[in-house]
Amino acid sequence: MNSVNNNRTLNRRLARARRRREGMTLIEIMIVVVIMALIATAVGVAVLPQLEKAKERTTTSDVQAIDSAVQLFLMQGGNDCPTVEDLIEDGYLDDSKNTVDPWDGDYSIECNGDNITVISSGSDRQPGTEDDISS
Repeated sequence: MNSVNNNRTLNRRLARARRRREGMTLIEIMIVVVIMALIATAVGVAVLPQLEKAKERTTTSDVQAIDSAVQLFLMQGGNDCPTVEDLIEDGYLDDSKNTVDPWDGDYSIECNGDNITVISSGSDRQPGTEDDISS
């Protein structure tokens, strides 16, 4: 009889041990979630500044393309300082080019004699601030 009780006790212990091994505890799941959050934060910290730099490089490239189109427009007899829409209508600027900056602001064009300035208001969308990008 004693050996039967020992077998039952042993079987119960084995069954409990198997049940514990089958699933994950709440603490284990929470640890995994915290680790994943830390990894996501690290990726965000590394990627977001690069995204802003890419927007600035794109804007610089667009400003240069628009500046070149304005110069060509004025050299071929344009009298007034054109808008981006004028440059597209007259074929000086391809309509596949970005006509707004990456922050959804319009490019402005200023002409003072031979001096041409194309300006993007930058990420703050306020003209005349230090984050403006111009030709």
